[in-house]
Amino acid sequence: MLNTAPVNTAVAPISLSSNVEPSVQIRNLDFHYGEGDLFKQVLFDINLDIYPGQIVILTGPSGSGKTTLLTLIGALRTIQDGSLQVLGQELRGLNPKKLVQIRKSIGFIFQAHNLFYSLTARQNVMMSTDLYPQRHGNIAPARQAADILGQMGLSERVDYKPHALSGGQKQRVAIARALVNHPKLILADEPTAALDKKSGRDVVTLMQKMAKEENITILMVTHDNRILDVADRIINLVDGNLESDNVVNDNQAIASGDGADLRTFML
Repeated sequence: MLNTAPVNTAVAPISLSSNVEPSVQIRNLDFHYGEGDLFKQVLFDINLDIYPGQIVILTGPSGSGKTTLLTLIGALRTIQDGSLQVLGQELRGLNPKKLVQIRKSIGFIFQAHNLFYSLTARQNVMMSTDLYPQRHGNIAPARQAADILGQMGLSERVDYKPHALSGGQKQRVAIARALVNHPKLILADEPTAALDKKSGRDVVTLMQKMAKEENITILMVTHDNRILDVADRIINLVDGNLESDNVVNDNQAIASGDGADLRTFML
């Protein structure tokens, strides 16, 4: 049952039993843009734990800091104040080489598909498999790319270049590129915005399956009310503040937790 009690930044993060390490752990995180007269703080004292196997949806009005928070977790921005641990590694003060290694363990899905127009759909996805040749065993990268594109409903388009694809098809190629390596953490910014109802549902169903079967953590920014039902938690960010953190599915199976119960909010 949805817990609708508001949560302010003073509330302790949701926690599981002690034998489950969070994929993302945030403590007292602040972030601002600019200096002097241009100073603008966009995140205020964020405290948050996200665990393996959880699908967490981040909502909030435009300009509330959702994408900024997502890019901080993805090691795409520099941590200024507070602590942010991703996959067991503290990001604050981390050198550039180690930040690159962290990014390689994350699947990114952006609002813009960012495909290479000189490459086919298959080749765009294979750019990700080239990063991790050891992950795919005896499966050829071309086959791996074709398989994930097939799951996205693009079996007939694997060798098409982006100019021959619709906007929704391009977005599905970008999603396939993010998922093909089965990353430990997936960060998605409006992944279904360019998709029709059926395509959007197919994509999030696949992501939900991966999260539960492979213990992958998914943090998704979305305004798409059609997909809220896949979430284990829905977090609302307003004016840079964590306003609420609602448990939607408290019976989730988290493989490393051996059936640990999700604890209620601690006031």
